[in-house]
Amino acid sequence: MEPPLLNHGNDPGEAPRHGFRGDAPTPGPEVPAGLTIAVSREAGARGATIARRVGRRLGWQVYDQELLDYLAQESQVRQEAAEGLSQEAAAWVEARLEALLREQNVSQHPSVISLARVELELAARGQAVLIGRGAGHLLPRATTLHVRVVAPLHDRVAYVAQWLRLTTEEAVEKVRLRDQRRAEFVTTHFHRDPAEIYQYDMVLNSSQLSEEVCAELIVQAAQARSASDE
Repeated sequence: MEPPLLNHGNDPGEAPRHGFRGDAPTPGPEVPAGLTIAVSREAGARGATIARRVGRRLGWQVYDQELLDYLAQESQVRQEAAEGLSQEAAAWVEARLEALLREQNVSQHPSVISLARVELELAARGQAVLIGRGAGHLLPRATTLHVRVVAPLHDRVAYVAQWLRLTTEEAVEKVRLRDQRRAEFVTTHFHRDPAEIYQYDMVLNSSQLSEEVCAELIVQAAQARSASDE
C-alpha cells in the first residue's frame, strides 16, 4: 500500500518549502520491512514440516517449493503480488536482483529470474518462511535467518518409506534423487554448495532434536534477530 501524501502545511497548489523554512523530509519505509526465514533441508529430514510449525508459531505465511514455483510461473499472480509493493520495495527488489545477476553470477534463465524476483518480493515485505528453491542464497544476510535441517541417512530413508509407503530400496533411491536434484539446482543456478555449513545461521539435526524442538529453536532465533533490529 502506498504511503499517504503529506501536505506539510502548504496550501493547495503552493510550491513545497525547502531548507530551514520547511519541515524535515519524511523518511520512506524501511526495506526489507522485516525478517525472512529461509529453510534449506535434506530430503526426508522433515524440514518442510518444521518450517510449517515455525510459521504457525510466528503467525507468518509459509511458502513451500510448490507455491514458490507457482508464483514464479503464473504471470498474472506474480503481477498482482508486485502491485502490492510500495515504490521503495519495488525499487529495492529490482536493484537487488540486478546486483545478484551482476555480482553473484546468478543464472539468467528466465524461470530462475522469475523465481528470484518472487522471493525478493516476499522478503521485501518480511515475516515470511520460504522453503527451499535457493531462497537463502538470494536474500540479504542482514534480514534473513538461513536454516539448514539435516538428519542421518537411515532416518531420512525410514521417514520417506513410511510417508510415501515405499520399500526401503525405493525410499533410498527417492532420497538420493531428491538430494541430487536440490543440490544441482543450487549449484547450477546460484553457484553454491548446499553442504557448506558456514553459509547457514543454524544447522539442526531433526533426528536428535525432534520437529518440535527444531521449530522452537528457529522461532527463538527469529525473535532474537527481530528484536536486535528494532
